[in-house]
Amino acid sequence: MKFFLKIGLPWALSLVTAFCLGGLFFGESDESATRGGINHSENKKGSLKTNEPTRESVQARTGSSQDSEKRFSDQRESSDPTARPDSASPPLPPNLRRIMKGRDLISRLGSYLDAVRAMDGSNVNEVVTAFEELPKGYGRHLEMKLLMRSWAAIDPEAALAYANNSLDKKSERRFGVYEVLAGWANSDPQGAVAWAKANSNNAKNEDNAMLVGIIRGLAENNLAVADELFRELPEGGARWQASTFLAQEYAKLGTVEAIKWAENFPTKDSRMRETILGQLGARLAREDLAGTADWVSRMEHDKGSQRITDNLLMQWVPQDAAGASEWVQGLKDSQKRSYAMKQLTARWSLTDPVSTAKWLNTLPASPEMDSAVGEFVSRISARDPEGAMGWAMTIQDPAEKSKALNRALGAWEKIDPAKAESWKQANNLGN
Repeated sequence: MKFFLKIGLPWALSLVTAFCLGGLFFGESDESATRGGINHSENKKGSLKTNEPTRESVQARTGSSQDSEKRFSDQRESSDPTARPDSASPPLPPNLRRIMKGRDLISRLGSYLDAVRAMDGSNVNEVVTAFEELPKGYGRHLEMKLLMRSWAAIDPEAALAYANNSLDKKSERRFGVYEVLAGWANSDPQGAVAWAKANSNNAKNEDNAMLVGIIRGLAENNLAVADELFRELPEGGARWQASTFLAQEYAKLGTVEAIKWAENFPTKDSRMRETILGQLGARLAREDLAGTADWVSRMEHDKGSQRITDNLLMQWVPQDAAGASEWVQGLKDSQKRSYAMKQLTARWSLTDPVSTAKWLNTLPASPEMDSAVGEFVSRISARDPEGAMGWAMTIQDPAEKSKALNRALGAWEKIDPAKAESWKQANNLGN
């Protein structure tokens, strides 16, 4: 008993005291970290500097890429003096770390979105660390886009350095760079363009894909400026890619505004004009068949109008082939009507060759009909070569007729060579 009072009791009391003090210490630490959330950067000694919106020269911009990369890397290493020596980044607040590792997509995105909204020069590192907690690849594509857009408003050059050096090359890098440039373009178009031109990794300026990201960003909020920059691009891959974003945004304004934009594109660049008309026609036809049909009816017959006709009939025939055929027959320009008949036949015969044949039978044989009949022969030869031979015989142009007959006869000889040979002899089509 005396032994317990002298030795055991003091030992027990010291153990309890140590436990209480330890619990108090760690409890307060966890609570403090939890309260801090994404903004616990007050204890960090390092932070990314926010670039001023004005820069002295293009040379200063272009020379700062490596500086931005080094600045971000140095700050990532020194941002938390309490981190372990082998730690590459500061620890996440416990609540954010727990949510980012969880499987609840809604909670994860909600927490991450709050972090991105609160992102500034003092807590960039923490948001980036939260992003890096996610598995690499397409599964974090949305989070990557949010990070890049928000970071672009704070320090676009540091964001670009991170995108080029840290994002997954196969699934993220290109999209990340586009998002940074798109965000940068909305706040400082001239700075973004200057950087993209000076830092292009393409051998040819006309293939500078970074300018596509800038035009994409501008098109979201300032179509006129985006269109102006687009028209200044030299002919090449970048211009072609950028045209898709502009066509998409102008189509959202409605048929009238979209057509006005397309028709004002310079005719001297015929290939680009044809591309734009085709892209816009495809989008308008999905939303406004009547408006697109009226547009084609008023256009001159050229490659651009043909592209729109193709896209229009692609949407119209599955919905209302009879209505499409009525529109085609009503076209006043004979060349345009002949082309439209051929395209209508090509699409209609794939789904309903019987109705297509009935429609063709209502029209008198003529040179204008030759291309449509030749297309019909091509579509039905494999299924009904004998019937295709009969249709081919109605074609008036000798060259078109010979081509259609040879196509149908070739298909027939594969199915029933004896009958095909008999037909040839009966119709004086021997070798």
